[in-house]
Amino acid sequence: MKITPELIAEHGLSKEEYQKVLEILGREPNINELGIFSVMWSEHCSYKSSKVHLKKFPTKAPWVIQGPGENAGVIDVGDDDAIVFKMESHNHPSFIEPYQGAATGVGGILRDVFTMGARPIANLNSLRFGEASHPKTAFLVGGVVAGIAGYGNCMGIPTVGGEVYFDACYNGNILVNAMTVGYCKKDKIYLGYASGVGNPVIYVGSKTGRDGIHGATMASDSFDEESEQKRPTVQVGDPFVEKLLLEACLELMQTDAIVGIQDMGAAGLTSSSFEMASRAGTGIEMNLDYIPQREENMTAYEMLLSESQERMLMVVQKGREDEVKQIFEKWDLDVAVVGEVTNTKRMVITHHKEVVVDVPIEPLAHAAPEYNRPQQEPAYFKSICQDVALPESKDLKQDALDILSSPTIASKRWVYRQYDHMVMTGTVQLPGGDAALVRVPDSDKAVAITTNCNSRYVYLDPVKGSQIAIAECGRNIVCTGAKPLAITDCLNFGNPENPEIMWQFAKSCEGLSEACDFFETPVVSGNVSLYNETNGESIFPTPTIGMVGLLKNVNQRLDTAFKNPGDAIFLFGETKAEFGGSEYLKLKTGSIQGRCPDLDLKTEKQLWDVLLDLNQKSLLQSAHDCSEGGVLVTLFESAFAKGMGFDLSTQSDLRAQEFLFSESQSRVVVSVSADNKAAFEQIVSQSGIPCLPLGKVTSNQVQWQFNGQVLFNESLESFQRAYQGGFEQKVLGN
Repeated sequence: MKITPELIAEHGLSKEEYQKVLEILGREPNINELGIFSVMWSEHCSYKSSKVHLKKFPTKAPWVIQGPGENAGVIDVGDDDAIVFKMESHNHPSFIEPYQGAATGVGGILRDVFTMGARPIANLNSLRFGEASHPKTAFLVGGVVAGIAGYGNCMGIPTVGGEVYFDACYNGNILVNAMTVGYCKKDKIYLGYASGVGNPVIYVGSKTGRDGIHGATMASDSFDEESEQKRPTVQVGDPFVEKLLLEACLELMQTDAIVGIQDMGAAGLTSSSFEMASRAGTGIEMNLDYIPQREENMTAYEMLLSESQERMLMVVQKGREDEVKQIFEKWDLDVAVVGEVTNTKRMVITHHKEVVVDVPIEPLAHAAPEYNRPQQEPAYFKSICQDVALPESKDLKQDALDILSSPTIASKRWVYRQYDHMVMTGTVQLPGGDAALVRVPDSDKAVAITTNCNSRYVYLDPVKGSQIAIAECGRNIVCTGAKPLAITDCLNFGNPENPEIMWQFAKSCEGLSEACDFFETPVVSGNVSLYNETNGESIFPTPTIGMVGLLKNVNQRLDTAFKNPGDAIFLFGETKAEFGGSEYLKLKTGSIQGRCPDLDLKTEKQLWDVLLDLNQKSLLQSAHDCSEGGVLVTLFESAFAKGMGFDLSTQSDLRAQEFLFSESQSRVVVSVSADNKAAFEQIVSQSGIPCLPLGKVTSNQVQWQFNGQVLFNESLESFQRAYQGGFEQKVLGN
């Protein structure tokens, strides 16, 4: 096939990049080699527009065992136990085909974790959809949630937490970010290295088909009206096969046969083989005739670029091939020796006795183009990010009902009830709280896990908004009693060739780096998803954060629920009239504008420390962080959790609507038993953190006096109906 300028453009390579291909090869590539360069140098695989900024992230700490660069990150949680975790995006596929896009997103992140030798113990997700009223939203929500549930439930992995946001900026480009957490022993971690000249390269798992070809390049392109024609690039998953693959891999990992192992994810056989060889500084010879195929007459190009699911590539010790075959055949999986490790540092691939690929490995895997793209402050920035006047409220009770029933705030029970969150019996804290808690197997420890990002804040201030994402994750973790340890991320942005988008990305990375460094929560893994735009309209910058923390004694866990009538309620932190990007301002004006709430990293960390100290001394009944919707939403969520009420009397210089709905940061609502109140107040008085007594927990009545005015005096039920039914009514039309 003749390599034409049109064919080069179809493969997503610029003229300059193609010229670099010619320099590397010293000749024109054939179609197979062009396809390989295309996927390996795509944004999705090479991070060519983001690497320069990602290098600034803090990635090391005494508890970090494996940082970025492998399939997943690994941290030490004591007693020779290790936690393995990562987050990935499957945005474009999920918009085109919501069920399979979301399902295979879950499957891919599961493989990233168990290829490291870890048994997955929890799944989470972070989902962004368009406006609730948009004609496609209900269809996309239903398909995505069903895909996540279908894959995770069939695998027997609990889905324990996540978040769901709605905004018009996602109408044409939804976000589906999936996170998996796994467990293994420190001495049983496996890496993706093709080491040992002469060692066999073995393919295991499902057969290769034609689904998902050019999935990586599709994920590295913008959307337009023709996007749904890209449906063939979406992979098709089979969770039952993945369950077999998981068990077979973990069984083989109990032996010492494996030298290296890699998931065939984005770019399939190509990326797995090139990455394994590049890490080890070796070469590979491979024969495609031995690749298990589920369709007839597949070309070399199709086999190399297919993203068929449930497949792994491994290098094992020479002479152990039969042992590997026996295990995978026992689990009814395909297994085939397809090549061997060489010392040539080249990838030589044959098909039907003809060499169809002969390229050097290093330039493809690590010498991809690296761009420091131009940046420019967005035109909207100075005009929209100004103080705004808050419209007066005509009816605070109606405002409360409206905000509690808004799709982003309302209970996501309809979503998480479709997930099996109790399978494996390790789930300690159920979905619906600040963070999930999952027991570390065979121990009294638990890991706390959460995902978070308020993209409105990042849109208004990429530095501060990104730091707030880290801070809120930390507050979520601390509100379970756990100490934050490390993060994974999924950086979802628009077109990096647009200087305004690149400015957002660079500023966001700057904010994330500073916050992670300050909080000592290094970045151990992650993913960048660019070109999230349709017809030139970009999503809000959405750097989704997944954070993991450790609770050393699961019996000291905290949750968000008010427990007993008479317990005292306190608000930590200072409330200011901060409404930029807030849910309340959007409710009242229909717009996203204003100054992003302020965040002081030192104050935030002090809050974490005092909460952890109070919980260590068993002085707290509950803790719940203040975020979207303000203190009103926080109080009602703590009340709804066990059907309790509250009786509050508040004095403030703020107006009632400002106090109720402000989204000031570094705030947490706690409840304290009468017996512990004196000890609590003594510690708090020495902490330097503002702590306002609000009132007390009651049976089921809601009473609130503000500056002497009665705001509410009624049963909890009317508010609870709004909160419990808002999502289904406004999103699904039920």
